[in-house]
Amino acid sequence: MTATPRHWILNLPPGLKLLNANQRVHHRVRADLTSAIRSASHTACSENEQMRAALAAANPGVVLQQAYILGVLHPGSRRRLDPANFYPSFKAAVDGLVDAGVLEDDDHTHVVGPDMRIGPVVKGGQLTLVIQELDRRQHAAFQWLTPETAVNA
Repeated sequence: MTATPRHWILNLPPGLKLLNANQRVHHRVRADLTSAIRSASHTACSENEQMRAALAAANPGVVLQQAYILGVLHPGSRRRLDPANFYPSFKAAVDGLVDAGVLEDDDHTHVVGPDMRIGPVVKGGQLTLVIQELDRRQHAAFQWLTPETAVNA
């Protein structure tokens, strides 16, 4: 890993229809929305100049072994929202990072997060992913102690 951890900010397109955990939609509609968000995330990787360079340098491997991901929900209005309700959208966006080759997988051994926050209002709403490279020591610091390690701690 480099001395200075790498990081990227990926903005998905404003106005992209998002999934909300409180929605009750037909499974086909949910699948279509998930696919659109996942695809938009993949496309955002290829359109980000720094990410595109990192992907080219990593070929045929993956860019990051471990990462912390901050998900920022830019609402379309000033009304009160719970960013955690938009977890299905953030999950689909992180899956798009895996599809693009940024991460090998999005399981707990590779990713911390996404932590979801509210950002400034953007017309139509928008998701932003802030991706921070972690080394093994940093990633391990986020992990819960298992019963075996807690006894020895």
